[in-house]
Amino acid sequence: MMNPNAKLTLVGAGPGDPDLITLKGLNALKKADVILYDALVNPVLLDHAPQAKKIFVGKRKGFHRYSQDEINNMIVEQAFLYGHVIRLKGGDPFVFGRGSEEIDHAENFGLLTDIIPGISSSIAVPSSIGIPLTKRGVSESFWVITGCNSDRQLSLDVSLAAQSSATVVILMGMHKLGQITTVFKDLGQGDTPAAVIQNGTMESQNSGIGTIKDIEEIVAQKQLSNPAIIIIGDVVSEASNTDELSKKLELYLAS
Repeated sequence: MMNPNAKLTLVGAGPGDPDLITLKGLNALKKADVILYDALVNPVLLDHAPQAKKIFVGKRKGFHRYSQDEINNMIVEQAFLYGHVIRLKGGDPFVFGRGSEEIDHAENFGLLTDIIPGISSSIAVPSSIGIPLTKRGVSESFWVITGCNSDRQLSLDVSLAAQSSATVVILMGMHKLGQITTVFKDLGQGDTPAAVIQNGTMESQNSGIGTIKDIEEIVAQKQLSNPAIIIIGDVVSEASNTDELSKKLELYLAS
């Protein structure tokens, strides 16, 4: 028998900083009966729902605690048993978050559903170090691309984006960084500015800025790894809050 309060709400947790969840999302957490949360969700957010049952269903490269089908079925099972299920997903649930699949599955079982958007890391993380994705006279548009497709191959959209003048933001692309830079080099874009930002908007945020030609070396030197995003385009030169600049300012103030 279905719990009379059975419902699924997708909630975007934002890019990492717990203060960047929406007020609507925070209020939903306080009313949850069950929370299924991802690896990129800041665990501090769970403190806002002491009443809720919490289940970690995160995925990372090489480690999937549950398959997507298992997560879909778990949503329905938990809703039938306990009531209001919050599916808490990093960033925005509809930006490479498979949120639409979870909504479709829940609705196939008659569940009420709701969606609370979140701030996507594709926009927030570049902003956190002063990189504007668009700027008059520099970039009129931007692409947001996943690093690989469902077959674990480099997305063909990377090559298409590299042929444009748009800013290119690549999520989940660190393990394809070499292939990505090769695509841009082959198109004569070796001098294009590039940045990699790890743990964006978090206290542990770290970044490296260079060009397509040297960004791999910079990433290795700074030991940058996932979770991280890649930004490519002339707007990277506008960065105003990088680790390098902060260190220069500290040295200046100390002199």
